[in-house]
Amino acid sequence: QVQLVESGGGLGEAGGSLNLSCAISGVTEGTYCMGWFRQPPGKEREGVAAMVSVGRTYYKESVKGRFTISRDNYRNILYLQMNSLKPEDTAMYYCAAGAIGFFCNTGTTAFWGQGTQVTVSS
Repeated sequence: QVQLVESGGGLGEAGGSLNLSCAISGVTEGTYCMGWFRQPPGKEREGVAAMVSVGRTYYKESVKGRFTISRDNYRNILYLQMNSLKPEDTAMYYCAAGAIGFFCNTGTTAFWGQGTQVTVSS
């Protein structure tokens, strides 16, 4: 059974940093594309960062240079390091794996975490 559990969200300040973690079980990381999505209040969910394979990462334009996606294959954890936070980064953040869109378009199955809230104050 595939499970993705996010943690690390909370309240951050503009210009500050937060590091999100996603504990993964039941997924062979070498097989699945993985990424982070977010859904701002009142808006649709959007892709933020994707790791298609080792060394192949993609980012939403507005987070390039500020956010970094990485994963610890030994501990089966996916990370999203968020620096230089802005109030517009406020959203529910989701970890996902598989055919989730946003550069991860192979296959037919997608898996999603339950989300972790990030709120950035100005």
